Amino acid sequence: MTHPIRVLLADDDRLVRAAIETILRAAGDVELVAQAGDGRQTIDLTLLHRPDVVLLDIRMPLLDGLAALREIRRIAPAVQVVMLTTFGEDDYVAQALHAGAAGFLLKDSAADELANAVRAAAAGEAFLSPKVTRQVLDRLPAPPAVSPADLARVESLSSREREVLILLAQGLSNAEISAQLFVTEGTVKTHLYRVFTKIGCENRVQAAMLAQRAGLLN
Repeated sequence: MTHPIRVLLADDDRLVRAAIETILRAAGDVELVAQAGDGRQTIDLTLLHRPDVVLLDIRMPLLDGLAALREIRRIAPAVQVVMLTTFGEDDYVAQALHAGAAGFLLKDSAADELANAVRAAAAGEAFLSPKVTRQVLDRLPAPPAVSPADLARVESLSSREREVLILLAQGLSNAEISAQLFVTEGTVKTHLYRVFTKIGCENRVQAAMLAQRAGLLN
């Protein structure tokens, strides 16, 4: 029997926590192991429960979400962290992604999107719907100039790998990339593994940001 995905929910707004709790408990394959109302408590409960996924609000009291994210990545690197945010927090989002967040989720996301985000993070994949991916990239501050090392990694990609990276950065899911390129999802996963290895990115979010910096979306 497959074990449920163990989730720690961290948000200082009790109403937000209550709404998300309802969605997670209805998912069927998710176990809410604990809830935290500030950043310091989030770290303590992460160490205590070792959840598969932490849903972490970017703005938190005592220790903000970004600091909590960095500490979780340091002390429990196997724990996947998905940031909870609202639009208008672009600077925070950019910092969170660079700090190793598996992705981020809008607080008003649909129930199925939230549950799918948890499942994707637990599987080691960042979840970003096509709409959210493009909006995030469009709303982030102007990207820094791509480094020569990053550019060399991008240039090491084959034409098909570069095509897959561009589609990923446009927000397409594996299934959508498969349909676009007329290949199987297994083939897409193989391409993505090679892309991540060559460009030195851990997840889809970081890869999308690198594609943006490298000018592949222009």
